[in-house]
Amino acid sequence: MAVPLNADGEDGHRPDYPPKTPPPPKKPVEPPRPEGAALGAVLVRPRLAARIANRRAANWTLESAPWTPAKAGRYIVGKLGEWGHHLDSDREANITAVTVLLARAALTDGGRRISLHLADQDHQALILILSHQSDHVPEDEGLLREVTALGVVSCGTDTDQEDGGRRRWALIDLSG
Repeated sequence: MAVPLNADGEDGHRPDYPPKTPPPPKKPVEPPRPEGAALGAVLVRPRLAARIANRRAANWTLESAPWTPAKAGRYIVGKLGEWGHHLDSDREANITAVTVLLARAALTDGGRRISLHLADQDHQALILILSHQSDHVPEDEGLLREVTALGVVSCGTDTDQEDGGRRRWALIDLSG
């Protein structure tokens, strides 16, 4: 059956006005807003993990043994020599002594291993030792005094629950 057309060539049927439009997209589900008490709370940013980036670095994993501190000292001085740092005997002895003190302190935490990290930049060396032990012996306050007496630029210690241990570090000037 043919549909009769009018003079304009249309079938005489008017379109629906207004034209149908698609529904708007649904909004994503919004997370619940904090309660009134939580608005006054202080937000604590999670602690950043130890990270050495954009500089020359080396690391070693050492067992927890009586000879480990001396071995750590040899590793540090040897790597600094490989990197072209020519150290006089006094500076080499101080770097070894700092490393030995930090490693001995890490061993007192009682872990099965320690990690030794070394980085250099701008004629300074960073020595970082991780104990990997979550149950810590209280820090000997004399450690940082002993390390500072050996001529370091800066030193410190902190505990990180994510890394599962205590970090001890010293920054040493290699230029003179």
